[in-house]
Amino acid sequence: MKEQIAKILAEKIPSLSEAEILELIEIPPNPQMGDYAFPCFRLAKTLRKAPPMIAADLLGEIEAPDFIEEIKVAGAYLNFYVKKNVYAETLLSKVRGEQFGSSEEGKGHTICIDYSSPNVAKNFHVGHLRTTIIGNSLYKIFSKLGYHVERINHLGDWGTQFGKLIVAYKKWGSEEAVKEKGIEELMRLYVDFHKAADEDPALEDEARFWFAEMERGNEEALKIWKWFVDISLEEFKRTYRLLGLEFDHYTGESFYRDKTEAVVKRLTDANLLSESEGAKIVDLSEYDMAPCLILKNDGSSIYATRDLAAIFYRMENYHFDRCLYVTGQEQRLHFQQVFKVVELLGNEWAKEGLVHIPYGLVSLGGEKLSSRDGNVIYAEDILLEAISKIKAIIEEKNPDLENKDDVARNVGVGAVIFNDLYNQRIKDVSFRWEHLLNFDGETGPYVQYTYARCSSILRKVEDFDPNGPIDISFMTDEASLGLLKELSRFDSVVKEAAKRYEPSVVARFAVAVAQAFNHYYTVNRINVEDVNERNARVLLVDITRRILRDAMDLLGITCVEQM
Repeated sequence: MKEQIAKILAEKIPSLSEAEILELIEIPPNPQMGDYAFPCFRLAKTLRKAPPMIAADLLGEIEAPDFIEEIKVAGAYLNFYVKKNVYAETLLSKVRGEQFGSSEEGKGHTICIDYSSPNVAKNFHVGHLRTTIIGNSLYKIFSKLGYHVERINHLGDWGTQFGKLIVAYKKWGSEEAVKEKGIEELMRLYVDFHKAADEDPALEDEARFWFAEMERGNEEALKIWKWFVDISLEEFKRTYRLLGLEFDHYTGESFYRDKTEAVVKRLTDANLLSESEGAKIVDLSEYDMAPCLILKNDGSSIYATRDLAAIFYRMENYHFDRCLYVTGQEQRLHFQQVFKVVELLGNEWAKEGLVHIPYGLVSLGGEKLSSRDGNVIYAEDILLEAISKIKAIIEEKNPDLENKDDVARNVGVGAVIFNDLYNQRIKDVSFRWEHLLNFDGETGPYVQYTYARCSSILRKVEDFDPNGPIDISFMTDEASLGLLKELSRFDSVVKEAAKRYEPSVVARFAVAVAQAFNHYYTVNRINVEDVNERNARVLLVDITRRILRDAMDLLGITCVEQM
């Protein structure tokens, strides 16, 4: 319908192409203002008339197509009112299919997503939740569009910090304490090292020595390192199970340590390496960037070297069209440097194929978290606390609910995920329980409750065939059309979220659908005696339930049938 309106207008507006007019056509925020609106501001300069006059002239010149009930001028806008039965039937045919929202636009294309990537021997705190949750949602969004996605957990399992841990373990640790307390003890050692190093800077030299020993293959150093990695992975995977997600690859920085030599050779052969105070760098001053450090003055690699090795490995093995990096915005310069080095090596695909997806900080009650200072909130603790609080609400409101533990887990974990994804990823996120677990606001529990309400209605209906004939006249009221309009946006919402790497587009859509459904439910009786009316009403409930489920799944949230 929008395309047909654009075609009619293009015949009367020679200064604009049909595609340009299509881009300008809006959907008014209020149905009283029509279903489609064409703004005339852009024509004022070429026609040398006031926009309201242009709108009035167009109204007198164009002939309404069959599906249009009425055309009106409202200020500078030409508003089109679609015949309600035609509009309802068009929208219904769009949203009724089981695969609505899916696409094959990504078929034959591969996307690598590098996300989560916690540092080994540091606990998985709430800061790691952002990259994990955003990355998992992007995986689901791109998969929905037909892309093949490789989920990569690039663990921070190599680097000078392990030299620090080895020093701390040898000086102040014990095998018994690490076995008993696991990552908690490793964190204590890490914090104690930094406190001691502030008083005795020579400890930093010891740490660099032990990391260099790791790179040389020192058996003792590697044995301690591997032990710390195994302890950490056990904890990380417990948190991933709570979040209900998996990875295709746990190829951390250590995986690329035998591949960095080839990177150095590439850079040397391309005459890109230069020396600076004993270290090897790529000078990027021509591009207004600090130099990219490749080898430290003791000859050991740095994370930029390993990131370069990872990019070449992924291209050779996965043949990606795009490789996405979901990390904090403070790493923006690092990825700009690494991507530029890849490009300078003659890889034009780096310009479009390597994408950094930054996000804001995470706080608990507004206080930034730092593992170095030991001011850490465990991600697992946050998730378990959310589950516990939801369980308490269930015990109070619906103590006889079946599968209370499963419901509490899905709603509680879902609330944490939704709280993160509802706002644009670049914005900072704060965990505040009074908002996060609210069943009435723009929250995960609110959407979950709406889904459960749909399920409850459907359980009470007998002999309903979602594929049967429908009397469209029962979908022409304002609430029904409003709900259909929201539901019909799902396919464009998924594509927009992928285009912008922005899961919040899907989260906000889920809230809008929930709000439209609850209004629809308030003004319309559903399970009525008249079979035709009931089938039409119930079909909308069924479609709403399915699309809400699919939208929440794209966020990494499992919906519950009862609450």
